[in-house]
Amino acid sequence: MAMGLGKLRGNSKQDLWIEIGIVVAIALILILIVPLFVQGFRLNMLGRFLALAIAALGIDLIWGYTGLLSLGHGVFFALGGYAIAMHLQLAPLEAGKLPEFMNLYGVTELPFFWQPFSNFGFSAIAVLLFPLALGSILGYLVFRNRIRGVYFSILTQAATIVFFNFFNGQQKLFNGTNGLTNFKTLLGATVSDPQTQFIFYTLTIVFLAATYALCRWLTSGRFGKLLVAIRDDESRVRFSGYNPTGFKVLVFGISAALAGLAGAMFTVQTGLISPKAMDIAFSIEMVIWVAVGGRASLVGAVLGALVVNFGKSLLSEQFPDIWLFFQGALFLIVVTVLPDGLVGWLRREGLSMVQNLFSPKEIATYPSLEEDLEVQREKETLGN
Repeated sequence: MAMGLGKLRGNSKQDLWIEIGIVVAIALILILIVPLFVQGFRLNMLGRFLALAIAALGIDLIWGYTGLLSLGHGVFFALGGYAIAMHLQLAPLEAGKLPEFMNLYGVTELPFFWQPFSNFGFSAIAVLLFPLALGSILGYLVFRNRIRGVYFSILTQAATIVFFNFFNGQQKLFNGTNGLTNFKTLLGATVSDPQTQFIFYTLTIVFLAATYALCRWLTSGRFGKLLVAIRDDESRVRFSGYNPTGFKVLVFGISAALAGLAGAMFTVQTGLISPKAMDIAFSIEMVIWVAVGGRASLVGAVLGALVVNFGKSLLSEQFPDIWLFFQGALFLIVVTVLPDGLVGWLRREGLSMVQNLFSPKEIATYPSLEEDLEVQREKETLGN
């Protein structure tokens, strides 16, 4: 038995190293090989979609594994984007100068909460810390009262509406509907320069790989089993002596921080962050990415984000007036025909198709005329 356990542990470690090798290989391909064939706007688009995949992993962590359907992650995404955008607004300015939009609205002094963002280190930490703090506080207030299911989803939507209206109405503080844009320099480098954008693209891939590793670590072992148990039957988890509140707050906070990181990397590559990122429709899109790729599948979350957003981009280019109907049809197909998403379908149907394709098939044979006559003679002999 001891030998069997040792062999099992060895296999699990071997599988882990294989998975690490695959992730590293994909990251190197994206960094070293893909830019040789994809350049300019398309490479920038790929970088933005890879940033969105980070947010999709956070959604899968709380929805796919923990059963918490959040429809308000756009708030955390936007907070991360605004945190880095505020630094980008202040970075090229001399001391005492104000961002251009503040001058247009008659602001004479930089607001006190803007001042720390002149420091890059503070801004980088704020990208993760602000969404993490908000997600943890909101999660604690909700989960300690045992609010879950559709009521939790409604509350996250309500939070989205509150933050959207706040940022949308603050013309003097955040430029309102127009958002923050016209970024010039970051740590002395020109933001719009192709080399700088390639650095952002590379960093996005590194952060995506690190996020995948973090989510893989959280969803494996005893902690991962506990998350699944909370998803499947939270009452039984309580009866077993565990308090799900702390675990749910922790996972929700981490998911919010990942959304903030995604928002920051998306912002530096698009050159814009606005309250539109807090729109309910965008938060629902995040859920669609995970649903299309496959719930409780980290690979599915990444795949879903890339497939849906590339499809959205291509369809909007070819059919600018009706592409939203295609997106709605895609979601209906996934819900009705592919409830486990693309990865779930590949695991269930794709594997069997491959096995049927490569497995040897039995070919039906028929007796020759001589064999048939011989069988007929034997029957006549037995009859006589």
